[in-house]
Amino acid sequence: MNVEDTSQQGFDTQTTCPMCHRDMVIHWQSDDIPYFGEIMYITSKCECSFRFTDTMILTQIDPVRYEITIEDISDLNARVIRSTSGTIRIPELGIDVEPGSASDSYVTNIEGILERIKGVVVTATSWSSDEPEKYAIGMELQKKLDEAIKGDRKLTIVIEDPLGNSAIISDKAISRLLSPDEAGELKSGMIILDVDSSEIKMDTPSGVQSIEK
Repeated sequence: MNVEDTSQQGFDTQTTCPMCHRDMVIHWQSDDIPYFGEIMYITSKCECSFRFTDTMILTQIDPVRYEITIEDISDLNARVIRSTSGTIRIPELGIDVEPGSASDSYVTNIEGILERIKGVVVTATSWSSDEPEKYAIGMELQKKLDEAIKGDRKLTIVIEDPLGNSAIISDKAISRLLSPDEAGELKSGMIILDVDSSEIKMDTPSGVQSIEK
């Protein structure tokens, strides 16, 4: 892996695209989030349309679990860092969003998380229009998510990350380390850079997202 720019704020590395085997540049950009610490944004895009983005928290390396209870509309502003290795759960709705090899990382807030999940539910519901039972479940989930987005429904948001790169930043958030057994049961969805061989190894678990009732 060749380092093209070693500046403190950002640098580029070069590797091989896992899809088409062309040369591909990976950009690494550091940032500092107030009250939380330093993070690294990782982005890459190949001519063949393969792309990869991730956010690494440089101050956290242990498997971690964050939980926050949404009780009013102000709680929707809690900042969320969801890495490609993070699993999001809403226990009250039976919703799990698990990482896959095509997962993106993002920095958002609780409202943004709910909006993203609602988008997936809307799409899944439209696919079930000819199955009345599934369609009804989808419409009910949309209603509950809308209520939560308006601050009218109490929900619990859980983020678990076996690589420690996800977080909920709020005074109300409760965090703890995951045990090795708990971390081992989670999918990582990560693309792993092998520095010695300049190759990319892809973790490709089955199922990028699952929504259950």
